[in-house]
Amino acid sequence: MVTGSPMRRYLLSALTLVVFTAIFVLPFVFVLLQAMKTRQEAALLQFSLPTEVVLWDNIVQVFQARDYMLVTAFINSTILTVASVTLMVVFAAMVGYVLQRRLTRWTGFINFLVLAGLIIPPAVVPTIWVLQGLGLFRTLTGLIFIEVAFGLSFSVLLFRAFMSTIPRQLDEAAVIDGAGPIRTFFQVVFPLMRSVAVTVIVVQSVQVFNDFVHPLYFLPGDENATVQLTLYNFQSQFEAQYNLLFADILLITIPPLLMFIFFNKKIVAGMTAGAVKG
Repeated sequence: MVTGSPMRRYLLSALTLVVFTAIFVLPFVFVLLQAMKTRQEAALLQFSLPTEVVLWDNIVQVFQARDYMLVTAFINSTILTVASVTLMVVFAAMVGYVLQRRLTRWTGFINFLVLAGLIIPPAVVPTIWVLQGLGLFRTLTGLIFIEVAFGLSFSVLLFRAFMSTIPRQLDEAAVIDGAGPIRTFFQVVFPLMRSVAVTVIVVQSVQVFNDFVHPLYFLPGDENATVQLTLYNFQSQFEAQYNLLFADILLITIPPLLMFIFFNKKIVAGMTAGAVKG
């Protein structure tokens, strides 16, 4: 048993590496190869090296397509991501703080609503009707509220779990020193949530930046396009420019991929911070 255990761990690690490569690395390599090819070669959709590398030409064509629509899409996606994630972090931290610190008879019901936000699928038509009534349909502000609403439940669960690791004595000491509830939260408690806040920022930034469905339903119009909707520029019912399509996919994949790579350790730390209560 003792001699076999390291071998099993080695095999398990090797198997995990193979599965990871097959699921994540190979698709990215395939996208990169197709983005480097000419239109005729890319149309074959073969996992092979290009006979002629035209990656830069493809990238230039992607940026120039439909009057530089990709530039507008990057600006819209950046504004959408920054505003949505900022509101998520602030609201989720406040809700998680209250749910963990102030237990009332309504706490169970509020926890049920938070979980319901993860389980119940969004209703598109009623949501559009509400946005139209508020005058927010086809506006970036309306989509920001949509992203915040749909991402808030997951963020609240992370902040609430992390709050259990922060001693209550810090709150009590702040109150004794004369701090009110808002000052106690923002000056004492919130700075201690840095690790879980980074987790929420990275995870939700990738989610919002890569969101395809919500902008498609709630923010129609070329002037409102986000990066994911630019994929329609190179694919239609009857033809597709696969070289430009994969070049576009490559461009819009790099920002969230780099963010995930650089903050991977912080994501794991934030996800597991509230797993064991100290």
